[in-house]
Amino acid sequence: MNHQPGTAVWDISLPIRPGMAMWPGDPAPSVTPAYRIAAGDGANVSRLVLSSHTGTHIDPPCHVIEGAPSVDQLPLAALMGEAVVVWVDRSSGTIDPADLEGAGLEGAERVLFKTGNSARWASGDVWPDYVALSAGAAAWLVGRGVRLVGIDALSIEAPGEVPGSGAAGLPAHRTLLEAGVVIVEGLDLSAVAPGRYQLVCLPLRIEGGDGGPARAVLLPPI
Repeated sequence: MNHQPGTAVWDISLPIRPGMAMWPGDPAPSVTPAYRIAAGDGANVSRLVLSSHTGTHIDPPCHVIEGAPSVDQLPLAALMGEAVVVWVDRSSGTIDPADLEGAGLEGAERVLFKTGNSARWASGDVWPDYVALSAGAAAWLVGRGVRLVGIDALSIEAPGEVPGSGAAGLPAHRTLLEAGVVIVEGLDLSAVAPGRYQLVCLPLRIEGGDGGPARAVLLPPI
């Protein structure tokens, strides 16, 4: 989390760096020199290699639905606007519909879940018992017209659901993405209080991309 005292901008993105926490099996990011002024080159230029789901990133529908819209085809209006940060007081398990009732989500179009996950980013490790979103909670959000859902874990999916494949696998992803809801994963909300903000979360414009690393920031509500 990068928040400078006295400013009204909260950077809720994870820094991309070698050795950062990554989903197990995903390509690790690397940043290597291509040209360096110190070596006599005219400018500093680096070679960047990373997964399309590195750090803070967006999942478009084609991530789990063949032929569905890609990250460069997402409506920009869904990625910017009022967002509600919801605190769910646990460090493992799933966020369920009961957690959403009475959470102040009336009229919310963008919902970001802050859980015990956020306090664990500082370790730099990947933890197997992260807090995720249940398929039931995903359906609850879809039914209320939410356009974007974000979470402070590398996946919005419960650990036991990730290995699945086909129509039975990744139920929370499928519930949201089949309804056109944008998913944002890898948020660092450790320094953000629950409440309403203005969100700006724009992924790299990767043509045909199944995901896109993003810079996400929160601003005070208008």
